[in-house]
Amino acid sequence: MLKTVESTQTITRQDLRATVYDCCPQLSRAEAREIFDATFGELSAAILRGESVKLAGFGTFSIREKRQRMGRNPKTGVEAVIRARKVLTFHPSRALVARMNGWVERDREIAQCLDGSP
Repeated sequence: MLKTVESTQTITRQDLRATVYDCCPQLSRAEAREIFDATFGELSAAILRGESVKLAGFGTFSIREKRQRMGRNPKTGVEAVIRARKVLTFHPSRALVARMNGWVERDREIAQCLDGSP
């Protein structure tokens, strides 16, 4: 389980690698690092191939093509062409959104009240 971090702190690759190591005591640090790096390498490769990556309970990463358009420099007001490009998008799963908003805990509390459980 990831250590609780303050909302202003960023979770790094090193933190994630340490979590893999902590969750699997039978693995050496080198093996945990290898598994972590291979997993993220495959995720990155799939995205670069243009495939969507869906992680159940977390969300979906996908590539979106943006066409060329006219934009404006907000500082000077000068119009400029914004080139066509690809962008990576992330759509969180319903489960992640529910957990983020505390809906899961609230629903559990309501169910416990209805069941008469303490």
